Amino acid sequence: MKVHFIGVGKMGLPMARHLLAAGHGVTVEDPASDRLALAREAGLAVADGLAQAELIVSSLPHDGALLAVGERVAAHASKGAAWVDTSTVSPEASARAAEACARAGVQVLRCTVSGNNHMAEAAQLTVMASGPKALHERLLPLLSRWGPTQFWLGEAEQARLMKLVVNLMIAQTSAMLAEALSLGQKGGLAWQDMWRVIGASAVASPIVKAKGVQLSQRDYTPTFTVGQMNKDIDLILGEGARLRVPLTQTAATRQLMSAAQAQGDEALDYAAIIRVAQRAAGLDTD
Repeated sequence: MKVHFIGVGKMGLPMARHLLAAGHGVTVEDPASDRLALAREAGLAVADGLAQAELIVSSLPHDGALLAVGERVAAHASKGAAWVDTSTVSPEASARAAEACARAGVQVLRCTVSGNNHMAEAAQLTVMASGPKALHERLLPLLSRWGPTQFWLGEAEQARLMKLVVNLMIAQTSAMLAEALSLGQKGGLAWQDMWRVIGASAVASPIVKAKGVQLSQRDYTPTFTVGQMNKDIDLILGEGARLRVPLTQTAATRQLMSAAQAQGDEALDYAAIIRVAQRAAGLDTD
């Protein structure tokens, strides 16, 4: 299949490479020259292949980028082509882009993914799809190249909302850890002892275990930054307002993330809100 991949960042590049390895003809584009250089090193063809593509795939940073790409797809994709978008965006923007493409004869499959860049490299992402069911069934062999766990959730924006639900829980996990670890540290528990016990306890979810490997060493190298998490929490709070669902804990977590930004930790991993709680308790963050 001829695939054109728009956006080869930390998530998009390995996803594009997996499609190339599966035998698809893949062209890529990205506004960042360093990402294009990495794509070339990976054997991907850098070209504007949108008009020739049977399938357009995108991995984009925000609503504005999605709407811009949606306009391009509607205007320039060949009739009968399909667009798979993997971005975390608002259901409202997603619906607008999908409607524009439908008018142009292009079907859209919303395929949000759960997992970080390391999981993308290992083809261990969870893929949550919504859109035309027949299109999902046809593309399932291709989507499975990104990970073995696949869900089809409905005909419209269900995948976008599900991604926000998952990310709400991820954000809240970091807030929970921030308070728990600060309490234990202030009471004299050793940092690595706490992580050893938490990792063996009933609260040791996969994300807690994965984060524990890094955070037990106080390493905040980002898989997903504070700034990126703030963007997602804003989407979550916006959807809560639209649906009239009070999200009081999520709103409090957003304030912690804002504090992390104000304290200079915006480019660190989102788990850096642990440092916010430590500072508030008068604790050492190193």
